[in-house]
Amino acid sequence: MTEQRPSASNGHNHGSRPTRTAVPSPAQLTRRACTELAEMLGREPEGVVSLERTEDGWRLGVEVVETRRIPDTADVLAEYEVDVDKKGRLRGYRRARRYARGQVRDS
Repeated sequence: MTEQRPSASNGHNHGSRPTRTAVPSPAQLTRRACTELAEMLGREPEGVVSLERTEDGWRLGVEVVETRRIPDTADVLAEYEVDVDKKGRLRGYRRARRYARGQVRDS
């Protein structure tokens, strides 16, 4: 069996640009965060209701149906605060509030 050795490199990458980690767009961040939150909760998010930049990344407000009822205007929703890093990876989440679908709340 022959041993394969990595090719020698002088550390220069002639002819190509240095690779940079692409910064995801806010839409990409929210999609990734919602996918990860759905995996954790076992429920699909209804939508993103807020997005704000933090020191470590982003904080999203995500609505999730907690309990489905008939009629759907009686559904129980929850808003989750979801913290993600600058690449959109889930760092943590918490349920901020629960409410009936038709309930209006002034912020």
